[in-house]
Amino acid sequence: MELLYGIAFTIKMSYKGSHKIDGYFEYVVPPLEGLWHQEGVDGVDYAHKECFEWTSMIRLPEFVTREEFDWAVREATAKKKKDFSKVEFFTYDEGLCVQCMHLGSYDDEPETLARMNTFAAEQGYAVDFSETRFHHELYLSDPNRTAPEKRKTILRHPLKSSL
Repeated sequence: MELLYGIAFTIKMSYKGSHKIDGYFEYVVPPLEGLWHQEGVDGVDYAHKECFEWTSMIRLPEFVTREEFDWAVREATAKKKKDFSKVEFFTYDEGLCVQCMHLGSYDDEPETLARMNTFAAEQGYAVDFSETRFHHELYLSDPNRTAPEKRKTILRHPLKSSL
């Protein structure tokens, strides 16, 4: 997480230095996000969290190009004396989704997900997990500062028409 935030804040604070980014505007760094999946499982098996594989990410504003990202990696590496080369720049087109705010412990997410899936089915859709479409979480609360029962997490699942 330290590496992701290092890049995000290097870009955010760039306006204070000599490096100027075309189209830059001041913004709030968005929350941490996670894409979750399990190899060899059809759908998601929440009873086996130890099998989850994930990608952590932070959304960047549209003005951040590959070139600006590469600059931020070099800048953060020089300032922090850490290897930021592991952080990747990618575009993720999520497509049609259903999402819901989950309030509570991460362990209680399956209840919210069941309601989301029921809602999607009632609207003529089915969950569409694949090699490129995953369970997606946006973490609005810091788990180190927020009691589990008060955590806010946006849960998102990809959909396809079931008609």
